[in-house]
Amino acid sequence: MSGPLAGPVEAAAGLAVHGADAVDRSGPSSTRAALVAAGAPARLAGGDPTLWGPTAQATARRRLGWVDTFRRSRELLPLLAELRAELADLDHVVLAGTGGATLAAEVITRTLGRPLTVLDSTDPGRVRAALADRLERTVVVAVGTSGGTVETDSLLRAYREAFLAAGLTEEEAGRHVVVVTDPDSPLGRTAVDLGAVVVPADLRVAGRYAALSAFGLVPAALAGVEVVELLDQAEALADALGRDRDNPGLALGAALGAAAIGGRDTVVLVSDGTGLDGLGDWIEQLLAESTGKAGRGLLPVVLAAPDDPGPTGPDVLTVSYGGALAAGAVPGGGVAPDLAVTGPLGAQFLAWEYATALAGVALGVDPFDEPDGAGSTEHTSRILACGPPAERPSFTVGAVEAYAPAGAPADLVGALRWLVEGLGSDGYLAVLAYLDRYADADAARLRARLAGATARPVTFGWGPRYLHSTGQYHQGGPQVGSYLQVTGTIDADLPVPDRPYSFGELQAAQAAGDRQALAGRGRPVLRLHLTDRAEGVAQLLDAAGRLTT
Repeated sequence: MSGPLAGPVEAAAGLAVHGADAVDRSGPSSTRAALVAAGAPARLAGGDPTLWGPTAQATARRRLGWVDTFRRSRELLPLLAELRAELADLDHVVLAGTGGATLAAEVITRTLGRPLTVLDSTDPGRVRAALADRLERTVVVAVGTSGGTVETDSLLRAYREAFLAAGLTEEEAGRHVVVVTDPDSPLGRTAVDLGAVVVPADLRVAGRYAALSAFGLVPAALAGVEVVELLDQAEALADALGRDRDNPGLALGAALGAAAIGGRDTVVLVSDGTGLDGLGDWIEQLLAESTGKAGRGLLPVVLAAPDDPGPTGPDVLTVSYGGALAAGAVPGGGVAPDLAVTGPLGAQFLAWEYATALAGVALGVDPFDEPDGAGSTEHTSRILACGPPAERPSFTVGAVEAYAPAGAPADLVGALRWLVEGLGSDGYLAVLAYLDRYADADAARLRARLAGATARPVTFGWGPRYLHSTGQYHQGGPQVGSYLQVTGTIDADLPVPDRPYSFGELQAAQAAGDRQALAGRGRPVLRLHLTDRAEGVAQLLDAAGRLTT
């Protein structure tokens, strides 16, 4: 192989990392050598909670179960087989939750071609559409480690009411619900009250590291995936992770850490076209939530396709990923990546978790806490209790109402150009869409349109999903972000059963809460509200496209 990935390939158990040695050698000193000198590979593989320093030790001790959860998860296999048999007539699987716990199952089922409806939204239109879809054949898998996640609680309430309204008894409705959680948590007690099946969560595994635990495996198994293959793939890799050589997890983690230390802290993620559909979204939340704190972190940018525009410059590290490569193939589907990671999905999950934890060692951050994650949630709770803030649009153009910071031009193209040109040499732009990611899917095209107008990173996230992943980076990482928030008018709202608010009010409060949290850190936030969603999205795409003309 020639080009940027020339050099040694580090591989084990079918997982290969290309280009890591060159990235590590590009820094002033070898991050890999420092990790090896500290005994980090074996210590991490053995679950040593002292790797990240004394202040992180207590958190790490509670969260390091992922290093061997693939072994404990084998105990779930008889239960999963029994559930699949008992619920064979319920062939429409809905995963209700948010954050890393849902992203892993979505990657698994998309990659392996099994149907799964992921409901991680509070948009009333999205929730209403899900409730109307094959309800009599639906099993809802609700995931969460507590009862404190408002999205999971609200969705579970909505489904329970829908089942009862369809004529099911309480007992029959309970049969349509499977809950993955700590049985002693509020969510676990709610599940018992509903008569639902409760699958115990691994208490030493947090959401973003939970791909190979019950959080990822239960919905995937009910959707028809033979999950034992994922466990086998991870276990085959595990023996290599304690080694100082021939350890692809170490190679990847050292390269990520070396890149960040050397100022290449933007990680562009691009599929090489050989499978693993959606893995970039899972890696995004893992990297952002684990490293984005204390003013440091890795900023992931997921490209929808290899030919999508992405950031350029000395602070960019491009990583391609995929399931397999033909001999002599160029990783990245035509993109010339700095790193390429190829191999089976189960091994990819474990390798990226391991590598991210090692990158945390190199960066000096605790990869298992979320010190800034509660900011937006606290603002949301206050808004739900006291009502939304009074706001008047700065200007209105067609189906778009703009709520702009002081100094922004009073026209749509001008406001977008002002936001993009204000990024400077070290900023990034995050597009945050509180819409229906199915009915309003075209909104995701905004990322590429805006990225075409700047060499700086542009990311895209659906709200409120991103609050539980990249939201930590926005508030805890380097404070150089600018934010474009897109909201939309609701045609038909939907109440949250037994709560004093509707889904529309909850969605609006989440959007407003995050705006307040970001603006409170002195960051520019431009909100564009679509009074007609289809027309408004078309206007935004047109305006963003005109930035390059």
